[in-house]
Amino acid sequence: MTHRPPDEPLRPVRPHPVDPAWDRPPEAAEVDPAVLGALLRRHGWQRRGGAAGRYGRWTPPGPGGGTSLLVPENRAFPDSDDLLGEALLALARSQTPAAREVLVALAVPSDEIRWWRDTPAGPAEAVGAVSWAVEEQLRGAARQMLLAGALATRARAGYHGARHRRSAGALLESVLVGTAAEGRGLTAFAPVTPARPLAVRLHQALYAVREAIDYRRATGGMDAFDSAVEAGASRELTESLVSLVRGTEGARVAVAWAPAAGVPEDCAATAEPVEFSPGDLPALREAGARYVREEPSVPVRITGTVVRLRRSGPRGEGGVRLRVIAGADVPHVRLTLDEDDYRIAGQAHLVGLPVRVQGRLERRGGFRRLTGARGVVPVQVDDAERDRLMKSLQETAEITAVFEEACGGD
Repeated sequence: MTHRPPDEPLRPVRPHPVDPAWDRPPEAAEVDPAVLGALLRRHGWQRRGGAAGRYGRWTPPGPGGGTSLLVPENRAFPDSDDLLGEALLALARSQTPAAREVLVALAVPSDEIRWWRDTPAGPAEAVGAVSWAVEEQLRGAARQMLLAGALATRARAGYHGARHRRSAGALLESVLVGTAAEGRGLTAFAPVTPARPLAVRLHQALYAVREAIDYRRATGGMDAFDSAVEAGASRELTESLVSLVRGTEGARVAVAWAPAAGVPEDCAATAEPVEFSPGDLPALREAGARYVREEPSVPVRITGTVVRLRRSGPRGEGGVRLRVIAGADVPHVRLTLDEDDYRIAGQAHLVGLPVRVQGRLERRGGFRRLTGARGVVPVQVDDAERDRLMKSLQETAEITAVFEEACGGD
């Protein structure tokens, strides 16, 4: 576990485009009436009449009803902008979650990823409450699934491990997750720019996994899971599905495309939610283990800075930890070096130089270990870069242990 020093300033949080207060709805001139109507229908609003060809009257979802909206069907009439402005203001003032979701989708055109879980209702849930653990399990499974989709946009692999985590995490920064509905439903908004590839890949991967499970039940074979990797399936995705389904009577996932951006190529305009049940768990777990077992190690040539040195005595081989600069999309790797290479790594660390090393990135441990490491050589950098590297090393808590072990070892 990593502890933050009490005097270290908190890292600033990147604001989302729709984070500001909701007392100012989008401008009517910026809203397409057809898009607003499509979003209202998607989020459960019901059309209850209105002047045909001119406007529709929409009521919010739920048994209590609420304030209805008059939404023009197009801009062909002079009062269209006035009706749009009044409808947007009413949405901003509404307390229903469905109103906020519509405003979010209007503010930033987004593909919507929805999760539903059919959980047995307890005594507290009968009055609208849900346990903390149930809601956290839903949110955790949703985040795992989004990460699996983001990883699949970076590479097709049955098991990603620690690879591509930084770039996938950067993609997730643009995704906004809504409020969980009684621990059973959750919506994520993936902005068309830049997160549409994530939504497309997740959509295709979910269907591929569903078909692979059905094939496994019908034939007993696991081959369909292998071909599903090309669609984006992975160990990370099967683990997220296990987390989503475990403890439920079933779960569903659906992807709905942003009306303002249209349907992406090779995707259906409308699609039923993909359903999973507790009976799918054995196949999902078997597939996850298969993905880890079958994913090959990768030959790499890594450049990185030495952040840890350790060996049991003054001579012989020793363990090294590198912070990766280039050569592999992982943040750190561990490796074991013979005596000569270990000495070179230690000297490079003391003078603030990165090193280059060859080996195989092993799947065991999540692609965090380099085996067969050899050919350690320092990499020359200019003085400014060397100063930056030294300063970066000195800012980590590991530097004291590094120098103690390096000096004590020789």
